[in-house]
Amino acid sequence: MIDFHLIFQTLRLASTFNFSSMNRIMKHYLSVWILSLVFLIGCESGDSKKGEISNELKPDAEKLEVLRNQINLGLAQKSAWQKHWAVKTGNFDASDFELVFSDSIDPMEMPEKNPILSEDPLFPYQLPHPEGNGTIDIYSYKVEAQESLDKPFLNPDSEVIWYRSDGMKERLLFMGPSGMFEEGIWLSASEFMVMGFFQEEDGFRPMIWVINIENHSFSQFKLNELVQEYQQESYLNLKLKSVDLT
Repeated sequence: MIDFHLIFQTLRLASTFNFSSMNRIMKHYLSVWILSLVFLIGCESGDSKKGEISNELKPDAEKLEVLRNQINLGLAQKSAWQKHWAVKTGNFDASDFELVFSDSIDPMEMPEKNPILSEDPLFPYQLPHPEGNGTIDIYSYKVEAQESLDKPFLNPDSEVIWYRSDGMKERLLFMGPSGMFEEGIWLSASEFMVMGFFQEEDGFRPMIWVINIENHSFSQFKLNELVQEYQQESYLNLKLKSVDLT
């Protein structure tokens, strides 16, 4: 919490100086000193607040075990993704993933209905909510596959989008060119799991995100293995049968 009392005392001290008798240089340095002190106090408060948020979102041992069980269920149901990576990394399960961090989501909610209709080549790869509350899309932002295009292509960025049944859109995750969202599955009506990878300096690392759409939070996990070479569109080529990315 910002120490307003300290700031007040500082400003009060400054007011006791006779500015009219001070030269211009002294006025300047005193002003800079006061502003710097206020800034440092504010930064300290901000860092403390961030620490509080991080601790609140960090899952305890029991919750972490639940998350790992959910990851194993997701990997079992999306075994094609697991096998695709296991060719290079060796076999793995949830115990081989390390929790990187947990954080809140700013969903950037806005009115927008799902633009992916039945005639769209990406329509079969939408992921409907298990209780009918819209659908999640992890491919349409990454893959440009409209009929008007001579050849489908990949955009540099990726998004995980939830098109809700009430006509609203939420952006749950975003990733730049350093990685890709490759697969997804509903774990329950409130939790969704995303599988993909990050490109690091030394290679490519499989990643998993578990999103809670009710409290707008997610946990990010990384595999304890990476591979030096990986064809980035290779899994999408296997997954998206109706889209030719070769």
